[in-house]
Amino acid sequence: MPLCLIVACSSPKKGTVTKSNINVIDSLKTHISYLADDKLEGRRTGTNGERLAVEYITKKFIEIGLEPKGTEYYPQSFIINDGKKIDSITELIINGNKILLGKEFFPFPYSPTIKIEALPSIAVQEADMPWFFDLKETLEDNKNNPHFDLPNYIYTNAKKAKDKGAAAVILYNTSSIEDKLAFNEKDKSEPLSIPVLYVSKEIAKKYFEDATATLDIKLRMGISEKNRLGHNVVGYINNNAATTVILGAHFDHLGYGEDGNSMIRNGEMNIHNGADDNASGTAALIELARKLKASDAKNNNYLFIAFSGEELGLFGSKYFVENPTIDLKSANYMINMDMVGRLNDSSNTITVGGYGTSPSWGDFYTSYALQGRKQELYIKIDSSGSGPSDHTSFYRKDIPVLFYFTGLHSDYHKPSDDADKVNYKGEEKIIDHIFNLVEAFDKSPKLSFAKTRETQTTTSARFS
Repeated sequence: MPLCLIVACSSPKKGTVTKSNINVIDSLKTHISYLADDKLEGRRTGTNGERLAVEYITKKFIEIGLEPKGTEYYPQSFIINDGKKIDSITELIINGNKILLGKEFFPFPYSPTIKIEALPSIAVQEADMPWFFDLKETLEDNKNNPHFDLPNYIYTNAKKAKDKGAAAVILYNTSSIEDKLAFNEKDKSEPLSIPVLYVSKEIAKKYFEDATATLDIKLRMGISEKNRLGHNVVGYINNNAATTVILGAHFDHLGYGEDGNSMIRNGEMNIHNGADDNASGTAALIELARKLKASDAKNNNYLFIAFSGEELGLFGSKYFVENPTIDLKSANYMINMDMVGRLNDSSNTITVGGYGTSPSWGDFYTSYALQGRKQELYIKIDSSGSGPSDHTSFYRKDIPVLFYFTGLHSDYHKPSDDADKVNYKGEEKIIDHIFNLVEAFDKSPKLSFAKTRETQTTTSARFS
């Protein structure tokens, strides 16, 4: 009989509700209600809402008695590249008249920082002069071609123009076909050594209709990286042990959906509170820190990391494993909790990923089932150590991992993921299970690591 069936078929029973259970449930409600409150505006990385969450988690770590283990006390800051931005120095002057940036012209993001003064003729493509291109004919030729990629066409032909001697490329569109061109801050194209810019139809009509005209062009261009600062929060229990157990959960969410990762795509900007994703995991992290601080399990140190930047691509955990505040060679294993707030009371099923990253996980779950212990959780096993959450970053460093997840639901990445929908009693069961697992491994030798199959790690296809 496969192990997943053995574990899943253990008979659940209703646990006795104790004062300790009630205290944990009340604490979970407090944590999640605060983190998923509208005033945190969705905890988008690099925002004031993220700052408020950092302050809250830090306060709880201090109350519990964790040592600071970030790079700036408890926080650990890291830079997220948000694409490109147009610098304020950017300007275009034609015949002494300043053209309005954003409204009447914009540069393409692969343009360099440069200054040009020239007297080009519109109809003549001279070396070391700006060249002018009307997109009208190209758009009309491809109006019935669904595969035509105008931005790629522009980039490719701008490179050709540069190779032929153009000092700049100035584009415009006199056709009735909408080109939908705009500054794309997420453009990943390799930078060009000449500026490429788009001028509005109104400006083109005013200055470019006479093809024989010579224009006085003054162009100053500045494109730079658009960055924001994210923050992990790191606390530590130092038991002076040789090995360290790492527990983590991301606390960031989508803000108003500005990064395009909301499941609501009607153009409206609404606060995404992310109660399950992942205020629930963050609350579990805090409560596990409290339980382990009081535990007799002293043969490991414990590192607690609340990650930011997960929703943008595991930025916080990737940064941590490249800039760790402990020696990662001492890492025993890592447990990640992401979306642990929606346990189904009828099935009591939780998915545990990373099962194949150490033979010890199989030993534990086999023993757990075969000892005849009556469980309140059915365990659904996923062997892979990689996936769309922060444990992947640690798996890539050859650290055994486990990943706890109660399942996808209809509120995922929507403004409706609110605190009143969390199953607090169910989450308390999960915390108790993880705590029991950590205690069970307290006196075990350092876990051995095993490679597993790879799974999809992009956040856009998350948990599908």
